Amino acid sequence: MKKVYSHESIVTINHLRNLLEAQGIPAMVRNDRLFGVLGEVPFMECWPQLWVLDDLQADYAGQVLHEAMSAPDSEAPEWRCPACGEHVEGHFAVCWNCGAGHPDERSAQD
Repeated sequence: MKKVYSHESIVTINHLRNLLEAQGIPAMVRNDRLFGVLGEVPFMECWPQLWVLDDLQADYAGQVLHEAMSAPDSEAPEWRCPACGEHVEGHFAVCWNCGAGHPDERSAQD
């Protein structure tokens, strides 16, 4: 096993683990429950860690992670929900507030 990434957010680590596994790289998360010892142990040592199970895949895993972390953000424009009027970031297809669909997506289905 080889550690390939560490981050303060367990959500980020789990997302990256899913990306690796989608590429056929078996991975596991460690230190996902060490927040209780924070203060007694250096904080970076308590961060969740992403490990690949096969050392030979560590370089490829590093490439996958680098591409994922350096991918450009969505450039889709923000939109206003037609149902509740909430502002929604462009990469979302449904309103986070009420669940209504993007106005362009709804008209395409009709």
